[in-house]
Amino acid sequence: MIWTSELFALVAVTFLLAGTVKGIIGMALPTVSLGILAATLDLKEAIVLMLVPSFVTNVWQAIIGGHFVSLLRRFWLLLASMGLGIWFATEALKIEDTAGLKTVLGMTLIIYGAFSLVKPGMPPVHRYENRLSPLIGLATGALAGLSGSTVLPVVPYLQALKMPRDEFVQAMGICFSVAALSLGLSLQSKQLLPMSLGFLSTIGVLPALVGMIIGQSIRKRLSEYRFKQVFFVSVIILGGYIVTHTYIL
Repeated sequence: MIWTSELFALVAVTFLLAGTVKGIIGMALPTVSLGILAATLDLKEAIVLMLVPSFVTNVWQAIIGGHFVSLLRRFWLLLASMGLGIWFATEALKIEDTAGLKTVLGMTLIIYGAFSLVKPGMPPVHRYENRLSPLIGLATGALAGLSGSTVLPVVPYLQALKMPRDEFVQAMGICFSVAALSLGLSLQSKQLLPMSLGFLSTIGVLPALVGMIIGQSIRKRLSEYRFKQVFFVSVIILGGYIVTHTYIL
């Protein structure tokens, strides 16, 4: 990839926007950044650029909150199976034509946005947690390895466990941090992580953090419910654009 002023501007604006969204609703930096970057760049490049800002912003969320150790003990099997799923699924990124994988990403965004808007009643899953966690982890890891997206099905699953809000937010931070780290290690082992892109991904950390500060300031004066509605509709539109752009435009 040739570094240009346009590329730097794309990275800066993307992570500033993604960080702002995360500052407002407490999540979605990988979703926003990956969606925007994949709409303009190759999917493999988009995934690599997303890694460092995603890890840095989520690892803080993972550690702070007072439940880190207990959540690791509770979800270690989910996290381990997620890493395993990512490791095997990233083999698909070795192919030259990633149109099919972009479609997976686009459809994942559409389903995620629609699910979040509709908020269907989730059946209680506490009794089956030990059996479901490794399956959810594998499925999330497989989708993450194929498309870079780490939201499905782990976020709805965590919601169905009906944890207290602080634990839920911290559990998401842990899952997203492990996913970003696993993606990075897997891509590096398969020689799909160019140093130049890794450096550019590191540059994206600063605008992401600035965006989070801006978002936290905006959140105090904005209806979070209304913003989430607009955001998830935008996610659906972005997913539709990625699918359409891949095959038609």
